[in-house]
Amino acid sequence: MLLQIDWKKLRSPALACALAIGATAALVPARPAMAQSAMAGRALPDFTDLVEQVGPSVVNIRTLEKVRPNGAPNGMDEDMQEFFRRFFGQPLPGVPRQQAPRQNRPQPQEEEQPRGVGSGFILTADGYVMTNAHVVDGADEMVVTLPDKREFRAKLVGFDKRTDVAVVKIEASGLPAVKIGDVGRLKVGEWVMAIGSPFGLENTVTAGIVSAKQRDTGDYLPFIQTDVAINPGNSGGPLINMRGEVVGINSQIYSRSGGFMGISFSIPIDEAIRVSDQLRASGRVTRGRIGVQIDQVTKDVAESIGLGKPQGALVRSVEGGSPAEKAGVEAGDIIIKFDGKSIDKATDLPRLVGNTKPGTRSTLTVFRRGGSKDLSVTIAEIEPDKPAKKAADKEDKPKPSAAGQSLGLVVSDLTDAQKKELKLKGGVRVDATADAAARAGLREGDVIVAIANTEVNSVKEFEAAVAKIDKSKAVNVLFRRGEWAQYALIRPLR
Repeated sequence: MLLQIDWKKLRSPALACALAIGATAALVPARPAMAQSAMAGRALPDFTDLVEQVGPSVVNIRTLEKVRPNGAPNGMDEDMQEFFRRFFGQPLPGVPRQQAPRQNRPQPQEEEQPRGVGSGFILTADGYVMTNAHVVDGADEMVVTLPDKREFRAKLVGFDKRTDVAVVKIEASGLPAVKIGDVGRLKVGEWVMAIGSPFGLENTVTAGIVSAKQRDTGDYLPFIQTDVAINPGNSGGPLINMRGEVVGINSQIYSRSGGFMGISFSIPIDEAIRVSDQLRASGRVTRGRIGVQIDQVTKDVAESIGLGKPQGALVRSVEGGSPAEKAGVEAGDIIIKFDGKSIDKATDLPRLVGNTKPGTRSTLTVFRRGGSKDLSVTIAEIEPDKPAKKAADKEDKPKPSAAGQSLGLVVSDLTDAQKKELKLKGGVRVDATADAAARAGLREGDVIVAIANTEVNSVKEFEAAVAKIDKSKAVNVLFRRGEWAQYALIRPLR
């Protein structure tokens, strides 16, 4: 599994100018001979010692889900059989036309089916393992495989979707734990290395440099940006510095194709450790909130109110009865400090407030009508993520499509309510899976947004894309599961 960053969320003009920079590269003057000689004298780093040092601490994580088979050919369940009976007017080949009533048949035992694969690393010698939340979220069982091929069933200690950090536990002792590095010492241009299981290929080593620190992509945390090759299956694996210390957790990529494009993002290890400490202590993460909707302060806004320079968080609205309202925060205020810490950009505020213990009395410094003012606010606890809503009743469901039968998929259009809930303009909902799609990890409730590198917003577009697929090749699928974008490869049935 691997998350992908929506390129539209990246506001940095540097990315938008990438092609222009490439186009003018030939015009850059050659370096002086002295500089070239100095560069030639620097040998590329040798990672062999680091791999030997850290490799034994990196694990493969396979997730499984429990399904109840019912003896149907190709693994299709009764609901899917019924769909084909309605759609084609006859049962699937090999399925008897008359069967005993469902309630009179013996109930089959649940079976475990592969759901996904990811990476992780040993946090403590007694079996705590750190990985990504999206690797383990929704899994019924987890199997952790060590580099020495020992396998352990893992227990979920807890996970946090906002930071995409999870901790699992295996019953083992004397394990080789990683060394935790200091993110503050990490420098742009520094060599780093990743170890993980891309596409299930265990203990794969890739390397590159730190491209940027504190990269803001619109998510809860700022990321470490690198050009280390990261692919599906690398999620949850460590980003390692040249001292053999873990400085990040590989989590996301920037991609328009579903594959690696030279831009990867890792969760800073200091933030991950802060989360894992809470997960190990209580199984959950407690965060603070004040109840405001905020936006970035632009140059125009700053000039119009006499702020001097763009900084702080612009308060768009204040929640009724919230700590912010009780403290006297007003819409239009610019929050420029929290407990004396400067707010350089809007995304700084949620992190500072979130890391504050609920019940704490803190100080907000706001810029209002040309002057600053301190307000005392009591931090409240942020509400836990709400579970996904149940699907609509049968009579409200769109008609399913059998166009994906060769892939083991039955899909339908999203309802307006589902689009609103998922914040999507389009896509197709997976109503049933079997065979190739099930083996690839897709399941009911997933929302396919692209297939074979083609965006699909409706069943009609899905059917058109599937019709063009080369049935002899694997098909890439980009889909949403809850909040997370994921990637899978489906081998079509023949």
